[in-house]
Amino acid sequence: MKLLKLIFFVVIVTISPIIHSQPFMVDGIVGVVGKNQVLYSDIEDQYMQLEAQGVKPLPSKCSLFEELLSQKLLVNQAEIDSIKVEDGEVELELQQRITYFINQIGSEDKLVAYFGKSIIEIKEDMREAVRDQILMQRMRSQITTDANITPSEVKDFFNNLLPDSIPNIDAEVEINQILIYPSSSQEAIYGVKEKLLGIRERIVNGENFATLAVLYSDGPSASKGGDIGWASKSDLDPAYAKAAFALKEGQVSKIVESAFGYHIIQLMERTEDRIHTRHILMKPQISIEAKEKAEARLDSIIKLIRIDTLTFEKAAIYFSMDEDTRMSGGVKVNSASGNTKFKLSDFETKEYYTLKDLKVGEISEPFESTDDKGKIVFKSIWLRSKTEPHKANLKQDYDLIKQIALQKKEVKIVDEWITEKLKNTYVKINEPFKDCSFRISTWSKK
Repeated sequence: MKLLKLIFFVVIVTISPIIHSQPFMVDGIVGVVGKNQVLYSDIEDQYMQLEAQGVKPLPSKCSLFEELLSQKLLVNQAEIDSIKVEDGEVELELQQRITYFINQIGSEDKLVAYFGKSIIEIKEDMREAVRDQILMQRMRSQITTDANITPSEVKDFFNNLLPDSIPNIDAEVEINQILIYPSSSQEAIYGVKEKLLGIRERIVNGENFATLAVLYSDGPSASKGGDIGWASKSDLDPAYAKAAFALKEGQVSKIVESAFGYHIIQLMERTEDRIHTRHILMKPQISIEAKEKAEARLDSIIKLIRIDTLTFEKAAIYFSMDEDTRMSGGVKVNSASGNTKFKLSDFETKEYYTLKDLKVGEISEPFESTDDKGKIVFKSIWLRSKTEPHKANLKQDYDLIKQIALQKKEVKIVDEWITEKLKNTYVKINEPFKDCSFRISTWSKK
């Protein structure tokens, strides 16, 4: 996957040679495509964003400039074709980028220090570029909508790769799982609701929501005063979204039960289709007796499978409490790749050590873990397949090779489109980029 990302980035962005010496200049227009301008600061901002993301090696300023020229050409055509981007889409992408940068650099304070600007200023500086990138992506999708690749093209692509270009594939596994959740007692649920009602009353009486979130919330956003940022309905738990979208700005909800636990929610800001909320989350405690009961139930199910009373897949359908995998017989799907293959490093610690010692076809003993919502769960895993680390090959890694080959074909289609469009598009390139050797030579001629 590293090679896949590298090829996608290098083919679209990287050119040579890089500018070996570039004089300092104040901000100004360094390129014009149609009615759209490229500023020197645009290139500097892109460079700093890539640096903040930890991209190595960093692309040259020439390559970033060519990428921005290509984006402006795509945006220019998108505007001609009346392609629209909603404000909510831009805000969501901005928030995702800021969150990513914070995770990469370590904290919000470090990000602010790195850019020398507040989070609001960073987002405003990025807003137009993000809108243009969404427009560009939509235009690019239209251009490549009919792109497809045949098995013979995939084979030819792979056979023409240099030995050093063939990716190394880490060990990968495919698993099925059965999950049993221990239940909370009614007393524990009642206790959580009582606490949340008391906290809500304190907020209504004037206490600070964020302070109380830091003190009492069980959610990962507690350290941020319960702030989970901007989100659309589809980004949120359905019950949370329904309650939050019904609020007025500043209003605090009644107790809301979601898949994560019990919340009180405060609406901070809203647009037509997105909301900015914070919440206090509490989860009922699970008793030792409830854990023992769930583990014993799962142990009984695994014993039935081992004496051939039923298959793992049927047991998952009948007994698993995981709605995401139950109806597929417990098959776990990798949300990042869309397929069923995982690297061992993709799993949390307990699953990692469980899988590390399993042989293909074996079923693990029940073990305690947490799900993606932070809930306690007991799991048993069937290791369906495992590959050893290897050089990519068509038999084991056809889908990956096909994806790389298709991306390269799409790049070629877009390059041809750009070359054709440049025949009838006004382009002006200013210093210090006039001497760049662009990947698409037509830019230099302009």
